[in-house]
Amino acid sequence: MPTYQYACTECGHAFEQFQSFSEESLTVCPECQGKLRKVFSAAGVVFKGSGFYRTDSRSSSSSSSSSSSSSSSSTTATATASSSSSD
Repeated sequence: MPTYQYACTECGHAFEQFQSFSEESLTVCPECQGKLRKVFSAAGVVFKGSGFYRTDSRSSSSSSSSSSSSSSSSTTATATASSSSSD
């Protein structure tokens, strides 16, 4: 069940309320009977640290093998270019 934050526009009373999605929003302040408004804030979940990106989970052996294959491709391309220029 989500938690919603409310604040009174008249007395400033702020509180949190557990409500289901199907329940109506609160409109009356329990302190002064004034008008309430929902308070919206940043996302409730923040992912920090390593391991949350695709590149973080790769092992060093897989990245070194991909770099060695790309370097061998460039070596092949260089060798092909030098052999075609000697013709």
